Formats: sequence, C-alpha cells, structure tokens
Amino acid sequence: MTRDHVGATHIVRLDGVGRSYGSPPVHALSEVELTIDDGEFVAIVGPSGSGKSTMLNLIGTLDRPSTGSAFIDGEDVGRLSDARLSALRAHRIGFVFQQFHLAEGTSAVDNVADGLVYTGVPRTDRRRRAIAALTRVGLGHRLDHKPNQLSGGERQRVAIARAVVGEPPLLLADEPTGNLDSASGATVVALLHELNASGTTIVVITHDVELAAQLPRRVAIRDGRVVSDSGRAA
Repeated sequence: MTRDHVGATHIVRLDGVGRSYGSPPVHALSEVELTIDDGEFVAIVGPSGSGKSTMLNLIGTLDRPSTGSAFIDGEDVGRLSDARLSALRAHRIGFVFQQFHLAEGTSAVDNVADGLVYTGVPRTDRRRRAIAALTRVGLGHRLDHKPNQLSGGERQRVAIARAVVGEPPLLLADEPTGNLDSASGATVVALLHELNASGTTIVVITHDVELAAQLPRRVAIRDGRVVSDSGRAA
C-alpha cells in the first residue's frame, strides 16, 4: 500500500484542490478534499458540468491543480516534471473511456499489446501479456478479431484489457457503460468488480446514478465541489 509524504495509506489524496481556467477565472473545482485507499472501488457521480471530467484529469495526472495539492500513488502531481508525470501514467494508471479508443483495422491482441509500448516491456513479452489480459476479460477466443468484428461490450472489454495489461494499481473508468446496452453494461460492471476483487483500485466517473448505486462508495460532485461521500469501504 502506497504511503504519501506524511505516511498516510492513500492511492489518491486531494488536499483543498481547486482548478480554474481563463481570465476572469472559471472555477471547475473548488476546495476538493478526497482520499481513496488502495483497493477501493469508488464512483464519482454528478451531472454534466459538475467537474467530474476535471477531477478525472487531475487524478489521472493529465492536469495539475491551480490550488491545493494532488497526491497520486504518493507522488505530488504539482511537483513532477512532464516526463515524470508521463512515467507515472504509463506504469501506475490505466484508463478506460466511453468511446473505447481502439485502433480500427488492428486485432484485439495488438490493440492490447500497444498499451505496453510506453512501459519498456520488450515486444515479445507485450503480445504474451496481451493474450493473458484478453483471456482474463473473457476474450481469449477473440484475439485476432478487429474492432468492427466485435460487439460494443466486447470492444469495451478489449479496452479494459488494454488498461490493465500493465497491471497498474489504479484504474480510471470514464462512463465505461455509456455506449453499451444494459446487458453489455452489466457484463462490464461485473468485470470491474472482478478486477477490484483481485486488488485493483477502481474509480468510475459517471453521471449514471444507477451505475453509481452498484459500487461500494459514492462521491457526489456538483458545481465543482464534493457534496456527499458515502464513506470509504471498510
């Protein structure tokens, strides 16, 4: 379990974080306090424009706070160089998006293997680990299928395999069921529960209150502020 600079055991810690843009400033986040422990499964839920995407970018080290401090896996995001932030993302954080972001015309196994390109894993090992990741998400029989040969649920499972192939401790899922029918969405949610049970910390960003209700912890955000938190899982 990761310890930050004061010895606390959090994989995510936001201390009074604010993020503003433009002049005069528009405040996307204001004075956010949030900690997520290693191994939790958390939904960050709120309507469009609530600040969810900004929070995703900060937790994913795609952005830095304007005020306050963001610690991800013990690292102070505001103090890291761009190169170190890129390395943190490559080795410690996996991303799953609503739109899948798979390379068309490329097989499932190569789409997943490409998730290891920036981690330094040798090419011969990338394919082996990609096969293992696809098997883990129930797609060992679809290795050579291209995205247009897969259902929406299967494409999202390929995207999840790509996100976890490097075994990152933190997985960020942005509206992971947003483009799926209810049955496919339920399959993806069940898979996320399985990944969490195996030790991966998962943060789901969503406006879907029904999806959020299925997760052990729910953090509600509105107008850039945390308005409720069901509490960390025991």
